[in-house]
Amino acid sequence: MNGLTAQLADFASRPEALVLDAAVRRTVVDGFTDTVAVMLAGRDEPVTQVVRRFAAAHSAPSSEARLLMGNERALARDAALINATAGHALDYDDVGLLGHPSVVLVPALMAEGERLHASGEELLRAYVIGYECWAELISREADLHHRKGWHPTAVIGVVAVAGAVAALRQLDAGRTQQALGIAASMASGVIANFGSMTKPFHAGRAASQGIDAVNLAEAGLTSSPDALEHPGGLLAALSPSGKADRESVSHVLGRSLRIATLGLTVKKYPMCFATHRVIDATLDLVAQHDLRPDDIEKIDATIGIAQDAMLRNHAPRTALEAKFSLEFAIAAALVERKVGLVQLSDAFVQRREVQALFGRVRIATTDTRCSYEPSLAASDRVTIHLRDGRVLDSGEVSGTRGDMATPLAAGELRAKFMDCTTDAPEIDRERLFDRLQKIEKIEDLAELA
Repeated sequence: MNGLTAQLADFASRPEALVLDAAVRRTVVDGFTDTVAVMLAGRDEPVTQVVRRFAAAHSAPSSEARLLMGNERALARDAALINATAGHALDYDDVGLLGHPSVVLVPALMAEGERLHASGEELLRAYVIGYECWAELISREADLHHRKGWHPTAVIGVVAVAGAVAALRQLDAGRTQQALGIAASMASGVIANFGSMTKPFHAGRAASQGIDAVNLAEAGLTSSPDALEHPGGLLAALSPSGKADRESVSHVLGRSLRIATLGLTVKKYPMCFATHRVIDATLDLVAQHDLRPDDIEKIDATIGIAQDAMLRNHAPRTALEAKFSLEFAIAAALVERKVGLVQLSDAFVQRREVQALFGRVRIATTDTRCSYEPSLAASDRVTIHLRDGRVLDSGEVSGTRGDMATPLAAGELRAKFMDCTTDAPEIDRERLFDRLQKIEKIEDLAELA
């Protein structure tokens, strides 16, 4: 019986066999559109500039793929590194599968797609291959990766990119199996680096090393045929308690698509996803009761254990730290009645009235799991105690605006795209948005830019 590595390789070698309905296509197209938006929004962030200088110093000039939708070009693997880092720099990219699928898959596939002159349809199919490989690997672990210190975007993402890029290049199952095995030894990234430049670098590294795994496999580098499921393989290494399912045959892969049921959540706020339900709840209470910061005595927030581990910054001083602070998320919602790109600045984080609210936030945890995003609790809750004695309770908040149950409307996605690309005047933003929304009809990805 073939093991998991062989099963994934066989699946990735047959992208033409996928049946993509309209809903799945819309999910993937919106993933591409949103990723380009946040990539452009993050292009001037310090982490992006550091990675650009690093890549320029360590690679030969090349014209394979565009950097950040501009005129500068680089090797496809370096374009993926830089573009994915920029896309994750603001933590504004979509979420799913316990991580950030699109910010890893989209930059890698766009860079490779441009180099190969692939069609938009081929990119969509390769994206689904990568998503399904990621979903299969995630489904085999009972314990949350986050609670063990692993960042799935970095760890699982590199294997997913290898599968997606192998599919885009139309590699056979044997060569794809080698690429997956190589990628298994490239998987790394720890939660401790959340709130630092290394966190967005996780996405860039996964995108570029996924391409490298395929490059090396095509060059003749070999790997073990069971690198994922072996007792000394990736799944076992990520599961010190030994709960990973390494042996069973997948009865889903190639028969149904998990993306159809799990989908993606497009973010409304440029913050760690672990904060979003609390932001939704706080903004609702602020609007319903016309709350002002001076009205507040204290705020109680209940979130999941894994969420609490990610939100490690309780008194942030910088915007980068604030992205992983529940205290800041609540303070921004109370002070500005919005949590957007404007609020994610060092100057806003350091404002006196923002800092003053941090000490009024108390965080409790619950050991439950959300059915569609297990890194979250089954529900979050916000209770605001006012100085006049009133207590305002959000009740249990189990959904997130932007998820599959309450997706962003087309107008909201366009508005986010335009907001993210405000500082890119050299780009025809309306035309780029429309072309991305019709990317499956593009015959040669080099035409996109």
